[in-house]
Amino acid sequence: MKEVNPTETSRAYAFEMWMNAPMPMVTFFKTLDVSRLIKISRKTGMKFNMLMCYCIGKAASAVKEFYMLPVGDKLMQYDSIAVNTIVANKGGEVSSCDIPFCDDLSRFNQSYLQLTRQVAESCANHDLAESMVIGTSALTRYEIDGAVGMYSGIFNNPFLIWGRYKRRLLKTTLTISFQFHHTQMDGAHASCFLDGLQKEIDKLSY
Repeated sequence: MKEVNPTETSRAYAFEMWMNAPMPMVTFFKTLDVSRLIKISRKTGMKFNMLMCYCIGKAASAVKEFYMLPVGDKLMQYDSIAVNTIVANKGGEVSSCDIPFCDDLSRFNQSYLQLTRQVAESCANHDLAESMVIGTSALTRYEIDGAVGMYSGIFNNPFLIWGRYKRRLLKTTLTISFQFHHTQMDGAHASCFLDGLQKEIDKLSY
């Protein structure tokens, strides 16, 4: 992770326009076809949430804007991406767990299982400060049509929220919300990411 001069990046105009905006976050909604993830989860025993996190990391890693993030009043550049998941801990509360993204699904699954188990038992967050972290929150017990995340003014990280998937006759769908800081990316970049997410889901194999 290193600080970069915004004027020397493709985000120069966005940095000037949006860094001091009172509400710089943008939220998109998209309904995904997650039938393939359901099939793979049933076949292999892999958790649906892990598969979603993997596909999110895979799609994000192909969009260069994900490797930059406004932090405070600076623009930071990262060499790696992580996907965060919220874990129910043994104290009856929730803790935060950052999973380092890697292209190998088996390795990512191992990291996911190990780190979420560690966080659940210790009730301590697992943070990866040197990675650009994509937040997620899965409200899988509830059917929701969408959610707009809170802008704290402290964390500018991109964030995805989803609820329970919906079964149809021919496919299973999942509506997600994607919140991002306008300094980090524009709507076209966000749309490219969401299209890429569906493509990664569709071509995932194990």
